[in-house]
Amino acid sequence: MKTFVTGATGFVGFHVARALVERGHSVRCLARPSSPVDGLSDLPVEIVRGDLVDAPGLRRAIDGAEVVYHCAADYRLWVPDPAPMYASNVDGTSHVLEAAATCGVRRVVYTSTVGALGLRRDGLPADERAPVRLEDMVGHYKRSKYLAERVAERWAASGLPVVIVNPSAPIGERDVKPTATGRIIADFLRGAMPAYVDTGLNLVDVRDVAEGHLLAAEVGRPGEKYILGHRNVTLKTMLGMLAEISGVAAPRVRLPHWIPLAAAWAESGLARVRGREPRLALDAVRLSRHRMFFDASKAVRELGLPQTPIENALERAVRWFRGRGDPARAAA
Repeated sequence: MKTFVTGATGFVGFHVARALVERGHSVRCLARPSSPVDGLSDLPVEIVRGDLVDAPGLRRAIDGAEVVYHCAADYRLWVPDPAPMYASNVDGTSHVLEAAATCGVRRVVYTSTVGALGLRRDGLPADERAPVRLEDMVGHYKRSKYLAERVAERWAASGLPVVIVNPSAPIGERDVKPTATGRIIADFLRGAMPAYVDTGLNLVDVRDVAEGHLLAAEVGRPGEKYILGHRNVTLKTMLGMLAEISGVAAPRVRLPHWIPLAAAWAESGLARVRGREPRLALDAVRLSRHRMFFDASKAVRELGLPQTPIENALERAVRWFRGRGDPARAAA
């Protein structure tokens, strides 16, 4: 089967492309002209240079594909100018889906995020039905993904066979940028996390997330959304698991939220003056005030989403971060 993948130079997109190759599919990957593609050199994929804002180019790139996996996104928790983020995440999604409709693909899998979903007020894990508004979104990344998900829903309502997947916090190897969760792992390994805050997240093996994409294409219901997640843990629990795997001591001091919040406000002010990304993003600290707990039972039930033990993914992530020559290796 001929498939088209956006975002294959990123974390989730790479694993989707790899899973497709392992299944014997023909894979064409979109990569921006400025994006390094060395990480794809081991995969027998066709690389097409292009951009999400180039609608005619997307139609040419998608032509001939049967299934489109739109995994690409501008993922940053701090941006000096949010306009390019909205252009990529919202307008880019519209362009991809319009091109997919024009080319007559039989299925589209759109990669959203649990960040675009609602949370329960009682703190219990939320599912795909939790009420949510644009006003609930913290930061431009979440707002842009919320709006992009509405674009996907409109195309699905018009008849395009779109399935939406909402990954939680994927972990594993090849988290190249890294994601916010990957940064926690890297910081922990190099001893740059002397304390923690009371927060929580839903962890899932990135390989399971990739498998969830393929299952969504095969058996997912068009117009439906599926949380691709697994285990809800507090940050303290996650750090304890990392300590057991890596041999690095976990921090014992729990900070009240106002301390990192004050530090993030100060760093944000300096970032605006210097034009450089702050080490502590304000949006990341704001998000940490909520326990991002989710219920992935719909994806497990309807798609057959695997639930690989989180410890396996954490072990692979630790090996990968240490093996790529990060300062984290010195903490071993």
